[in-house]
Amino acid sequence: MARIEYYDDPNAPVPNSLVVAASAAVLDGQGRLLLQRRVDNGLWAMPGGAMEMTESLPQAAVREVREETGYEVEVTGLVGTYTDARHVIAYGDGEVRRQFNVCFRAKVVGGELSVSDESHEVCWFAPEETSGLEMHHTQRLRVEHALGRGEPHPG
Repeated sequence: MARIEYYDDPNAPVPNSLVVAASAAVLDGQGRLLLQRRVDNGLWAMPGGAMEMTESLPQAAVREVREETGYEVEVTGLVGTYTDARHVIAYGDGEVRRQFNVCFRAKVVGGELSVSDESHEVCWFAPEETSGLEMHHTQRLRVEHALGRGEPHPG
């Protein structure tokens, strides 16, 4: 399903849903970040997605990483919360989403790298390699926060 992301765009469609989602900044022992190139928009992003009614946000992050990358992870901390109302995501089925995302830090504890039906590629990137990747600027903000060592992003 196609996905178009808008940010601070007066021509963006009006949201018709609010979705709670989790994402994960998975870092390896060399400080590399795990990213996927999404099928729905072709952009690089951290693994993540909507929380299901039967799980917590950390459980959603763990499940999404497993589904999208093949890795089993353990949540180790918090990157931040991302709730900017100027960020709107429109899907091909008519859903126009305002997303509430909590991004966690995580480490691999098992599994093996694989590509899902949601990703073209899944790769590890050194911090300096992430700046040249094509990604939505709201995702880039999360990447910058994940690679920094400051307090969790509050917004």
